[in-house]
Amino acid sequence: MENEIKIPVLNAEQIRVLGALMEKAKTTPDYYPMTMNGLVSACNQKTSRKPVVNYSDEIIGTALNSLKIAGLISTATGGSIRNIKYKHNFAIVYPLLPSEVAVMCLLFLRGPQTPGEINTNSGRLYEFETLEEVNQTLEKLAKEGYIKQLPKRPGQKEQRYIHLSNGDVEFNEDDFATEETPTRA
Repeated sequence: MENEIKIPVLNAEQIRVLGALMEKAKTTPDYYPMTMNGLVSACNQKTSRKPVVNYSDEIIGTALNSLKIAGLISTATGGSIRNIKYKHNFAIVYPLLPSEVAVMCLLFLRGPQTPGEINTNSGRLYEFETLEEVNQTLEKLAKEGYIKQLPKRPGQKEQRYIHLSNGDVEFNEDDFATEETPTRA
C-alpha cells in the first residue's frame, strides 16, 4: 500500500490556494475564513513560499471553484459577512491529525522539505515535541500515500519529502548519484 495516492491530483494553483487556506486557518484565525483579497495576498506572499508566485484574482478564483467542486474548500456567507469567505475542508475530507495537516501544509507551500526543516518551520502550525515525532509523522503520511521520500542529492545531509497531490514524483536515479561519472570524448 505504500505510496498509494489517496488525494486527488491537483495543479500548482490549487495546491497553493489550499495550502494558503490551511496555513492561515492556524496562523491568523481572526482573519479566517478568508476573503478573496486576503487569499490573493496569502498565495502571493514573498516569504515562506516556494516557488514565489504572482497569481491574479482570476487564477485563484478558478482554483477555488475546482477545489469547491472537489469538496476541499467551502464558502462562508450570511450574518455580518459582506464578502464571500473561503475555508479549507482538507482535515474533514482526509481525517488527518493536526501534526499531519501541518506537514502537508508546509509541503504544499514550501516544496520538498527535510525532517529538520519541517520541525523548524512548523511552529505556528503545530509544535512538534521532537525530531523523532516529525519522522514518525512523515513515515505515517508516506505509508498512507500522501507524501514520498526523495533520494538524497549529492551534497545533501538529509533526504527530503514531497507531497503527492500533483501526482507521483518520477525521478531519474542518475540525478541522485553520489559521484560524477567521467565521460570520454
